Amino acid sequence: MDRDIQAFVPEPGRAERLAAETAAIAARWPEPADRPPLYGVQVGIKDIIHVDGLPTRAGSALPPDVLAGPQAAVVDRLRAAGAVVAGKTVTAEFAVLAPGPTRNPRNPEHTPGGSSSGSAAAVAAGMIPLAVGTQTVGSMIRPAAYCGVAAFKPTYGRIPVDGVIANAPSFDTLGVFAADVAGLAPAVAALCDIWRPLRPPARLPLLGIPEGPYLRCAEPEALDAFAVHTDRLRAAGYPVLPVPVMADFERIRAQLFTMNRYEVARTHADWFARYGERYRPETARAIAQGRSITELEYVRAQRERVAFRDRLDEAMASIDLWITPSATGPAPRGLATTGSSVMCLPWSNAGLPSLTVPAGLAANGLPLGVQCVAAPGRDEELMAWAPGVEAVFHTR
Repeated sequence: MDRDIQAFVPEPGRAERLAAETAAIAARWPEPADRPPLYGVQVGIKDIIHVDGLPTRAGSALPPDVLAGPQAAVVDRLRAAGAVVAGKTVTAEFAVLAPGPTRNPRNPEHTPGGSSSGSAAAVAAGMIPLAVGTQTVGSMIRPAAYCGVAAFKPTYGRIPVDGVIANAPSFDTLGVFAADVAGLAPAVAALCDIWRPLRPPARLPLLGIPEGPYLRCAEPEALDAFAVHTDRLRAAGYPVLPVPVMADFERIRAQLFTMNRYEVARTHADWFARYGERYRPETARAIAQGRSITELEYVRAQRERVAFRDRLDEAMASIDLWITPSATGPAPRGLATTGSSVMCLPWSNAGLPSLTVPAGLAANGLPLGVQCVAAPGRDEELMAWAPGVEAVFHTR
């Protein structure tokens, strides 16, 4: 199947390596009662994350030895929990914009999204039950929605990013993909710092719809579907409250762009100076944009982000979760771009935990998703409420 989808980075000897890793964990935990929560689970690892024994190419043409580094903390945690690394999954070049070869399993003529394209597609195709990705702006929630799977991005910093090639360090966040929320749960508990699982909540969360220019960024079809989604939630007993918010959304978008591009340029300053001719045009353009941003502009954008976070905290005082479309619409046709990340932008900007669940199909038969967003640090509540929201849209 991967010959058609191209979710994984090619790896000579993969079958032999997997057999050896599987034998090793069986020897390490021979007693079923002692086995950890991810025992034997095959996990795809986005190819900007270092894994001992596997080269990191980051979807680029740079020499792998230049990009090499110690195994990422997230992989240490996965292996301690009994997981088997199925392989490296395809990423957009350096998790920026230039797409990899991965196709959408729901329709190979459409993008799987990005930049965690291979991770989302591999889970959606049923090749693996779990995959790790990263999100800087919309690199997990969007491809999960496009491919019809679930994904969880925790509060910024909740999973350590040691051993991960940076995109924009003030935003980069690790997360996981699975077919559904139940598949996410054991990985989230194993990977997040100081996870405190909650019992099923005794009440339904109050859901907020962020009305204003942000929500109008979605395509008409996505907005029509979202209206149906909110009606279904209300019919299931969920209180839903429209909340006017982010009237200055274009300013928020510009602030994130300023910080993101500035940081991308600094991340790649040394590599680009030595290997600039090997970078793809989309990545080189992002770096050039970042190099044109002054330190004064960056510092001003940092201050604006702090003010935005404070305003968002105030807006969330009357609700438990935001709900929004996970993407501007279904996956676009073609593989030249990975689609728009705008529906994830404010939540990633504020470092909030977010989760997407599959929510039916668009008119063209491609998946749609509903995104749920909690206040910072309320990851456990988000995961506790997510199964109920998912059940409203469960159609199988």
